[in-house]
Amino acid sequence: MGQILLITGGARSGKSRHAEARTLELGQPAVYIATAEAHDDEMARRIAAHQSRRGPEWTTLSEPRDLLRVLRDTDGGPPRLVDCLTLWLTNLMLAGEDWQAATNALTKALPYQRAPVLFVTNEVGLGIVPDNRLAREFRDAAGLVNQAIAEIADEVIFMVSGLPLKVK
Repeated sequence: MGQILLITGGARSGKSRHAEARTLELGQPAVYIATAEAHDDEMARRIAAHQSRRGPEWTTLSEPRDLLRVLRDTDGGPPRLVDCLTLWLTNLMLAGEDWQAATNALTKALPYQRAPVLFVTNEVGLGIVPDNRLAREFRDAAGLVNQAIAEIADEVIFMVSGLPLKVK
C-alpha cells in the first residue's frame, strides 16, 4: 500500500511548496496532477507560476475532474502530488457532478494505491459564514471532502505561515 498524505492550510500558507518538497523526498521523478483550469488571465498566471517553480523531475498531468482515473493510470510508478482537492471539488460542483459519489469512490480506492499520493487542499472553514448559498455549500462540501481524505491518510499536515504542523 502506498503512503497517503494530506497537506491543508489557508491561502498562501505554503501548502504547495511543502507538498512538492515532500513528494520529491519520496522519489524522483514525480507526477504532478493539476486540477486547476485557466478560465481567465489571472488564473493562467497562477498556473504558470506553479509550473515555473517545478523542475524537470516533474511530469505534469492536468485533470480537473476525473481524479480517480488519473490516479489509477499512474499507480505503480513514482509518487503523485494532487494539487488541489478544493479546485477538484469546485470543478465537480460547477459541472453539476455528484461530488459526494466521487469522494466516496476516491476514498475507497486510495487504500489500494501502491505508489504514494500527496494531496493539497484548502482549509476553508476557519473564516466567517459565507453570505450566499453556493459559498456555504462549497465550504461545507470542502470540509467533508477534507475529513474523508484525512481519515484515511497516513499523515496530515496543517500549514501555517509556511510552517508545517503535524496533525496526524
